[in-house]
Amino acid sequence: MLTQEQAADIFDRIRRFSSADEVEAIFNGSRFALTRFANNAIHQNVEEENSVVSIRTNFGGRTARSTANQFDDESLRRAVAASESLARVQEPDPDLLPMPTASEADVCEPSEKAAGGGARSTRAFTARFFEETATITPSDRAEVVGHIVSVADRHHLTTAGIYSTSESREGIFNSGGLARWHQQTLAEISITMLAADSSGWQKLNSPDVRNLDARRLAETAAQKAVESAHPREIAPGKYTVILEPAAVLDIVGFMFWDYSGVAILDQRSFLNDRIGTQLFGKNINISDDVAHPLQAGSPFDGEGMRRQRVPLVENGIVRRVVYARATAKKMRNSEYANRVGPIEPTGHGFPLPNEVGEMPMNIVFASPEAVSEKPQTVEEMIASTERGVLVTRLWYIREVDPYEKIVTGMTRDGTFLVENGKVQCGLRNFRFNESLISMLSKVEAMSVPVRACGEESFDMVVPAMKVGEFNFTEATKF
Repeated sequence: MLTQEQAADIFDRIRRFSSADEVEAIFNGSRFALTRFANNAIHQNVEEENSVVSIRTNFGGRTARSTANQFDDESLRRAVAASESLARVQEPDPDLLPMPTASEADVCEPSEKAAGGGARSTRAFTARFFEETATITPSDRAEVVGHIVSVADRHHLTTAGIYSTSESREGIFNSGGLARWHQQTLAEISITMLAADSSGWQKLNSPDVRNLDARRLAETAAQKAVESAHPREIAPGKYTVILEPAAVLDIVGFMFWDYSGVAILDQRSFLNDRIGTQLFGKNINISDDVAHPLQAGSPFDGEGMRRQRVPLVENGIVRRVVYARATAKKMRNSEYANRVGPIEPTGHGFPLPNEVGEMPMNIVFASPEAVSEKPQTVEEMIASTERGVLVTRLWYIREVDPYEKIVTGMTRDGTFLVENGKVQCGLRNFRFNESLISMLSKVEAMSVPVRACGEESFDMVVPAMKVGEFNFTEATKF
């Protein structure tokens, strides 16, 4: 895989080959390995390694990209020539800013300053590369899958899933003197346990493989499959629900594209005319915080700007959205800026050119202790529920009403009836129609936030939630 020194040498050659006013190179390299199992046996093991450079050139606001995955001089010359040829035939972009210099990109370290003059954070950015993860072999993964299968066999279940490991490196260099580099490992386990008429599921990933307990994940998935067997069907309606962290993550993930300056400018955000208002319950506090110890990912954005910690929601009041450099400049003198205060780039932009601008990608829900509420475990939430539904995960989620943020989807892989403070039985799954605004205004209890994974959204640090009057519209046949 490419090292930072090798990438810097490649960029020096790219600069020599280019006649553009400005040039930028984004490097992405990865080594990914996957062991897949089904029917209680491994059936696939794959591994791949690749490195790519994406070259952007700029001639007076005319910009374009090309890519190469070979780094000899001739391949780089062709890639530079392709980028320049494309750039020259573009219309000039009046909003395109000069590439950031190293000093501009370093104005706000993520551990030093919150966006818009918010509270400062003293948290340092923690290492995300672990040798223990990078050196995992196919035999190591096979041994872990063996443990998962043994759990399935003991419970007379059929299991399927994946165990993957990866090492990635990304960097950005530009002719303004900017040089950024980040390397990370990631291990991920996803397990589905299947019975005749029920199923259970668990998934987790971490940069440090030592944070993954495959046996515990397998036992939990198996327990859900066993305890949800012979599911009952109950009438749809509004129920108290206890959403495990994966379910919370997948449903709330549908609102974070709207926490974007470009979305505000385009009048397509559900936050238009709502920033500064009490939109959610007072117990909801959300930030974007790349330096959080349970988060993963790069400390810089697609232009090389340092990511800042941004308080998005404070005590249910929407405070801020995130901004790429060009978005911040556009909005600085707008009516919107008069309401929210000084607007500066927050380090959440995507590589240019793009049409989506920016998005928060390191979502962290604060512990309920932030508003003097005691965190509750899922078991405590169950114990305090007279009648409700426990939900393991959600899937096939789609947006119904963008402004009220009404989404629809279904429960899956472990849905249970709770009565008199106890889990009574498994339930046939439900379809739901629920407003995220309404849902986050009816949160009755939360657990300590954890790193969670789902299938419909990106990884976040979220709690389990007990929510009142969650709207189930119909029961499914499975």
